[in-house]
Amino acid sequence: MKTKRLQRIAIVAVLVSGVGGSTISAQNKSTQDKYTLKVPGGLAFSEFKGFEGWHLVSVSQDGGLFAAILANPVMIDAYQKGIPQNGKPFPDGSKMAKIHWNPKKLETFPAATVPGTQHDVDFMVKDSKRFKDSGGWGWGAFEARLEVPRAGTA
Repeated sequence: MKTKRLQRIAIVAVLVSGVGGSTISAQNKSTQDKYTLKVPGGLAFSEFKGFEGWHLVSVSQDGGLFAAILANPVMIDAYQKGIPQNGKPFPDGSKMAKIHWNPKKLETFPAATVPGTQHDVDFMVKDSKRFKDSGGWGWGAFEARLEVPRAGTA
């Protein structure tokens, strides 16, 4: 029982350490390119500048990918005030980033699966005026190579 708990803690630690490293290396590769990208509907990568330093909210594994969800200070403040459990909506300016990685076996500890290459980054923003048709939420997904942006509403 104690061993499983320690293994889970180790896996979460590896995932969290991958958040900074993978996103920063992607940023160094094409800083200028990614901040000029915009998805149809107007959501721009530049609106999320600094997301690499946001608070970690959750980690998950979905569809074969690892993911880390980060939230900006506006959204963290809302969580601390009890939103959404208290029935109030998230305020405008709330933002989330979800970073996806392809899994790989850790070379130094083959029993562990860790984030490998970055797959994509999804962004969500609460802006009631811009995205009134979708409950105030807009989103964009940017491929890891940052060549093919996709867009939609939540």
